[in-house]
Amino acid sequence: MTAQSTADRVDRTGPGEQPESPATLVDSATFRDVLSHFATGVVIVTAMAEDRPVGLTCQSFTALSLDPPMILFCPARTSMSWPVLAACGRLCVNILSADQHEISNGFARSGADKFAGVAWTPLSNGAPALDSAAAHIGASLAEVHDGGDHHIVTCHVESLRAGEGGAPLLYYRSEYRHLRPQD
Repeated sequence: MTAQSTADRVDRTGPGEQPESPATLVDSATFRDVLSHFATGVVIVTAMAEDRPVGLTCQSFTALSLDPPMILFCPARTSMSWPVLAACGRLCVNILSADQHEISNGFARSGADKFAGVAWTPLSNGAPALDSAAAHIGASLAEVHDGGDHHIVTCHVESLRAGEGGAPLLYYRSEYRHLRPQD
């Protein structure tokens, strides 16, 4: 199947007819390639599960609401860490700094001790705030929705803390990137 332009996919169904399923219009490789043209930040979502810290890397993150203050992120359904984080309820979203790509890679792996060698301090809600992150968002889990092969997780923001001006870690075209200093 070849990729079609938006204009080629105009719904031409009549009353009572169903349009073609989106799954049959776009193949996953093309979808991934096209969306890789959108730069995203990288976050690590952390929590305390009983007496041990847990976390996962996520690039699907955004602000959701100003009133009340809410955020959302989308962990993969296949994540082994997400069910543990979800059971905790109190989270920290760590917005990574430009030099934290190795930490991002470590938290993206399954089975390893993700916190080995990673310095952190607890937020007021108990969730681990990773040292040197660009910012920390303390949050409580609000709702979890179906999002295909991911979950859509909404959270109420309870606390905010920005770092000392560090540039963010970016992900673009399947690689980590950095902002260039302005002249």
